[in-house]
Amino acid sequence: MMDYSSFVIDDFDISDYANAILAGEPYPQHQTQFAKPRTGAASKDDISVTISKLDSSIENVGKQIKSLVTTHHEELLHRAVEINNLSGSLTSVRRGLDDVDASLEKLREKIRVPYRTLETSAIRLQRTRQASDALRRISRFIVLSRRLDTQMTEFAAFDKPSTAEKKLDNSKRLFADQQDDKERIIAKAALTIAELGALLDGPEDTGDTLKNCLPETGHRTTPTMDALVPLRSVKATVAHIPFIEEARCKVTREMESMIITGLSSLDQSLLASSLQTAHNLCILPTLVQALSKDLCDAVEERIRSTFDLSCISKELVSKENVPSSQGLSYKSRVRTEPTNITAPQWTGALWARLESLVEEMAACCIKVYTLEKALKLKKDPVTQRSFIADVMKVLENKPTSTFWTSVGRSLEKYVRDAAKGSIFLQQTLSAGYPKLLRIFHKLFAKIAVHTDTVYTQSQQSPETILVLRALSTFEDLYLSRSATRLNESVSQAFAGGSRAPPGSNEGVTIARVVMNELDSARFDPLLILAVARNVSAALDGVMMRAEGLISSDRLAVTLLGPMATPQQVLNGQVATCLYYCWTNLEKVAEEHTESAATLVKAGVKKLHITYDGIVDPLLTAIRRELASIVSRLHRVDLQKATNPMAGMAGPSMYMKDLADKLNYVKTQIFTNFTSDMTQSWVLSIVRYVIRNFVLHASIAKPLGESGKLQLTTDMTELEFTLGAFLGPSSKRGLEAAGEEYKMLRAMRPLLFIDTASLAGPTHAANLPPLIVLHHILVRSPLPMPHITHGWQEAEYVRWTEEHRQEDAWGLVEAALVGKEGEFVELARKVLRQARAISKSIPTHHLCLVLARNKQPPPHLLPRLRCHISLNSSMLLCYKTHSMVFVRAC
Repeated sequence: MMDYSSFVIDDFDISDYANAILAGEPYPQHQTQFAKPRTGAASKDDISVTISKLDSSIENVGKQIKSLVTTHHEELLHRAVEINNLSGSLTSVRRGLDDVDASLEKLREKIRVPYRTLETSAIRLQRTRQASDALRRISRFIVLSRRLDTQMTEFAAFDKPSTAEKKLDNSKRLFADQQDDKERIIAKAALTIAELGALLDGPEDTGDTLKNCLPETGHRTTPTMDALVPLRSVKATVAHIPFIEEARCKVTREMESMIITGLSSLDQSLLASSLQTAHNLCILPTLVQALSKDLCDAVEERIRSTFDLSCISKELVSKENVPSSQGLSYKSRVRTEPTNITAPQWTGALWARLESLVEEMAACCIKVYTLEKALKLKKDPVTQRSFIADVMKVLENKPTSTFWTSVGRSLEKYVRDAAKGSIFLQQTLSAGYPKLLRIFHKLFAKIAVHTDTVYTQSQQSPETILVLRALSTFEDLYLSRSATRLNESVSQAFAGGSRAPPGSNEGVTIARVVMNELDSARFDPLLILAVARNVSAALDGVMMRAEGLISSDRLAVTLLGPMATPQQVLNGQVATCLYYCWTNLEKVAEEHTESAATLVKAGVKKLHITYDGIVDPLLTAIRRELASIVSRLHRVDLQKATNPMAGMAGPSMYMKDLADKLNYVKTQIFTNFTSDMTQSWVLSIVRYVIRNFVLHASIAKPLGESGKLQLTTDMTELEFTLGAFLGPSSKRGLEAAGEEYKMLRAMRPLLFIDTASLAGPTHAANLPPLIVLHHILVRSPLPMPHITHGWQEAEYVRWTEEHRQEDAWGLVEAALVGKEGEFVELARKVLRQARAISKSIPTHHLCLVLARNKQPPPHLLPRLRCHISLNSSMLLCYKTHSMVFVRAC
């Protein structure tokens, strides 16, 4: 049976099928979709066989067609009848379509033809407008060209001075009015040239710049961009182009010359005229950018040459005659790095080049600020907008900001490279960094007159800080050397350790090194802060090393004797070093700024605290030991009968021990410290011993006549002992103790006055009320306050020293509760007087003023009158170490 699968394929192609049969290949579509691939001889049948198959297939198809026609002939006939009926309908439809085509043709003639005519007319109108605009622009171009010719003729007249002027001085500049006329003509010519350029090039090339430069022409109708006719293609305008270009070059050269002259002479008027000319030429942003770049490049080149050792070498070689016998290698080495012989010459040349660099930097900086000031003041006459606003549309930053950024970047780069590449530059500029800073201070001082740059102790402009940060490489090296000098002085002071501890000389040396470093940097507000930080770190090192040497065990405060312990000697030496160190550094606040003094004060305060940590425990131990000896007064029998044949009794044993202990403290303990330190200690110990002795003597009970005499003898011995303890350094003797000495002298007659007179202010002068109260209780059968509370005498004395006197009065008053008699009334009278005086003058400072000044200060007189007016006529003063009691009688 025949295979018809190849003929039922949707994209069956007869030509492809025939070609495949002739080539003996399978039909591709048949192979890919239906037939199985054939191989060998079956795929290469003979053409004749294929043709025969084709014929038989055709015959078979014909038979099938006949069979189908025979089977469906009735249906075919029915379809033929229907087709015949449809032919009439199709004829009517065809006539309707013909009518539609005719209507479309009529509409086409009514619409398309007028459209074509209108389109042609519009094109002609546009071309007419183009021609009109071209003629208008050409006319305007010719007018401007003639105007420019006139302006350039007037400009050329200024370059040809008259015969009279030549006779006066050929090099003399034009008069002021002539110069103004010349500047105005140049500005007008620049505006004309800019407008001619706009006409030649069109707005496509000029862009928005021309909109800002040229005057507005809103009354004119400008064609579209595509419709413009370029004037460079018009022969009438091409002939004027060379003249316009020549005029542009002349005006540009004159404008540049005016700007250079204006910047050199800082002539604001000339600079403003030149900027107006540049604005008229529409090149102002480009010009300002170029000027800023040229100034920055000039400064950068000068900085580079300043730190270039080869330039320094060439400069020195050109000044001196080098002997011909010197070898080439030696010359090469000298050119790259100086020798010990040539180092001073190189150093001098380097500092001279730095001075010259600062001069040029100042000149360039002033020019930049002058240029920016002129840009801010000059405004467009049409828009009233400053030139700086137009310039900032093109530039990223202001010219001054660009200048300082460029200077800082260049200076930092070449300073860093110089420090890395040359040991000579590194050592010279780091050691002489203060001198380098002073050179830049000259720069800031020179530009401060023309700019808003400030560099003072209280205020520093960002520009100055930017420049000084560029020198941070040399600053770090200088600070490193400064820190090294400080640390070396500290290390040398503590090099001996505990065997050779530092003393006064070492403390003075450390303070001197610190003050020298601060004085070297005091002229610069930023450098002194950095040095102050180094000083603070060095003082912390002193404190740490001192704490490592200080002995804090029991032997450092023991007073057993007969000689000072090694720990006390060591602590004395260290304390002396710290004393001289911090006392000499206390003047920092007066000589330096507050910020630097604050940094140094923190380290000085730590030294003072460390010093107090050594001295305070020792002084506390001394006071405790002396108080313990004085408390032995109560072991003496003060009520035994008087022997009139025995004569005057000698001092008590405790007083002899006190004298020996004070002598030991003075000769063994205080000798380890300097006299400047111990002078105040001695006076404070004298006052403490007197107060302690008077308190103990006032509560000594029972007290007989022999006891009074013994106390008088002990007081006399105490005066001699304390006088010897003070030594010849005190010119006033015991009077230097002030109120305490008066209290000791007043205690002697108090022992012998009548009991009724104890409450009188005359007999109890210079004695505090508590002492008088104690003595009243000693004479009475009433118990003492410490007996009432079960305290020892030493505990009670220590308690009174640690509390207010009002609290001590309360203890005495508590002992009087429920008691009556002469002594009770006398004690209560003294208490009332003391409290009345305390209420009338409650201010401690005011009382001290009354006690220590015969004439009070004027600002306290109204307050004194107020207090005194509360009392009656007569005022009597009871003076103690801390209070003045004013009593009204």
